Amino acid sequence: MFKIIHNPRCSKSRQTLALLQEHTDKVEVILYLEGELDEATLRKAIKGLKLSPSELLRTKEDEFKALKLDTANDEKVIKAILKHPKILERPIVIHGAKAVIGRPPENVNLLLK
Repeated sequence: MFKIIHNPRCSKSRQTLALLQEHTDKVEVILYLEGELDEATLRKAIKGLKLSPSELLRTKEDEFKALKLDTANDEKVIKAILKHPKILERPIVIHGAKAVIGRPPENVNLLLK
């Protein structure tokens, strides 16, 4: 089963989802802007990406700037992402213990092998 943390209004997210669906029908779509992203899934994505939570932030978003997360610890960043999901980089695809950011969408091919 693949999970995609998805924003249907984002072209890269739509392209990544389309690539996934070309290869499998086992895709769970998580509409993170609608509150479907839970803490366990976010933590699994972070672990699978082998990145810090801060590396998943969209630093050009006004919300990011307002939250002043530049020096925040990991726990504060995770809580901020869950409360303000717009600051999360997307799309993120999770498969098993691995994850990739779908920028570019072809990154998903690393999980399809």
